[in-house]
Order: sequence, then C-alpha cells, then structure tokens
Amino acid sequence: MTTLARRTPVPATPPPPPRTAEAEIRRHELAAFLRHRREHIAPEQVGLPRGHRRRTPGLRREEVAQLSAVGVTWYTWLEQARDIQVSGQVLDALARTLLLDPSERAHLFQLAGAPDPSPATVCPSVTPALRALLEQVEPFPAALQNSRYDILAYNSAYSLLLCDLDAVPPGDRNCLLLSYTHEEWRSSIVHLEEATRTMAARFRAAMAGHLAEPAWKTLLKRLRTESPAFCEDWDRHEVVAHRTKRKEIINRHVGRLVVDHTDLWLSPGLGPRMVTYVPADEETRARLEKLHAIALERRT
Repeated sequence: MTTLARRTPVPATPPPPPRTAEAEIRRHELAAFLRHRREHIAPEQVGLPRGHRRRTPGLRREEVAQLSAVGVTWYTWLEQARDIQVSGQVLDALARTLLLDPSERAHLFQLAGAPDPSPATVCPSVTPALRALLEQVEPFPAALQNSRYDILAYNSAYSLLLCDLDAVPPGDRNCLLLSYTHEEWRSSIVHLEEATRTMAARFRAAMAGHLAEPAWKTLLKRLRTESPAFCEDWDRHEVVAHRTKRKEIINRHVGRLVVDHTDLWLSPGLGPRMVTYVPADEETRARLEKLHAIALERRT
C-alpha cells in the first residue's frame, strides 16, 4: 500500500496594496504643480537661450530633465501622474531647477510624500502678525515652537523665563536639548525628571511622522550623544500626547513662579504652536510683570 505524502499548502502571494484615492489625487496634483511651474519659468531665468522657434511657454520637459539630471521619459511620466517612486534627492534637484521658494518647495515634497533632505531654515509660520501677537500677550511669557521643540521666536518675558535665552546660540535654542544639557535651564525647572521624561515621550510620539527627516535624526543623535539621562528616558519607549499642565519654575530674577502651560496649535496637525505661560496666582502675576520689566531693560 502506497502512502501519499501530504503536500504543505503554499501560501498565496499577497496582492499588492490597493492604490488609494488619496495617493492618486496627490500624483495628479503633483503633475499639475510641476507643469504649472515649468510653464512659468522663462529660459533666461535658468541660463538657456530663448530661440525663435520656441512654442512651449516657459521651459520644455527635456530642459527641466536635463537641468535636474534626470531622464526625460521619467520626468514625462511624473508630469503624467504615473505611479512611480520619487526620491528626495530628485525632488531637491527639481525644486532648484524650477526656482521654488520655501513654501513651494515644502508643497512639492508634501505632494510627493517624501522627506525634504534640506528643509528650510526659516519657518514660514513665524509671520509678522505672530511676532506681534507674542508681544501683545506680555507680560506673560510666550514662544513659537515646532513639533521638534525648536524655539522659532519668543517675547521678552520668555527670554529670561528659564535662562538668558538671547545668550544661547540660535542652533541650540531647542527646549528638549536645553532641558537635558543646559544647567541654568535645568535648575529652573521644578520636578525636572518628570518634565524631561514627559518631553522625551512627546518627542517620540511626534517623531513617528518624521523618521526619515535629517533634522529630526540629527537632533536625536545629538541628544543621545550629549545626555545619558535622555538615553535612559528614550529607551523607555514611552509615548504621551500634549496637554495643558501646571508648572513650577524657579526664576533667578524674581523667584518661584506657578504657571499654566498651554499649547495653541497653528495648524490642524501637531506642528508649529504658540506656547504660553499664564500665571496661576496673583503672586506669580506680579513676579511676571517684574520679570518683563527686567527683560525690557536688558534689551534696551
């Protein structure tokens, strides 16, 4: 009697993920954006002669491809909204060829769903109106921050809240970095360990959407290099959301402050925000008024 061996069923190859309607819309928006920008750049703006037989408004596709060092067919597919992969380096070259300003460049990378390898150093969210608003909330300390905890702008009261922020190099004005590495900033925070652990957890939650972005990776590497305490908190893999919280600060100019920390978001997502510190009692209010006066005197 012959025994037939049982065949192990071979699992079927999973089908490719379906093309979402959102991805298709993004491709068509990207194609239209590229065509529009290409058609509105004169050849002279990129060092090309106009010639007498030019019928295409602006640049030709092959000219954009040549200036960006990409294939003509590939670029044509991009303008036809084909489902192709686009790297950050190629998008960077296209942005330079098409003379995109910072807002247009950010829009290009957002449509392509790719991280920007060279993000703009100037945050477009810091408008003159927002700077004026920072001044209007004084004597309450307030600052504009992004989701990476970079301090983008701040008012006079905030400049002396936790340290002499004007004396900190612009590249080091990051709340997370200062909370782990700057001694005066750290000594001003009551319940420091709880505060830093919470910030690390918030940073981890925010970084989930920016894992490939150079600026985020650079900050993380610096924190891990310069602060063993951050490494310990980071390795907990904790994640928390932003929320209003009462804080205690020991200010070297006016003493103990009890404030309510509030984040006022400037966009639908967890991006740039205005951070405000409102006094929780009358004594703190009076001390913040005194701190504001000291800051104004120092800046004059």
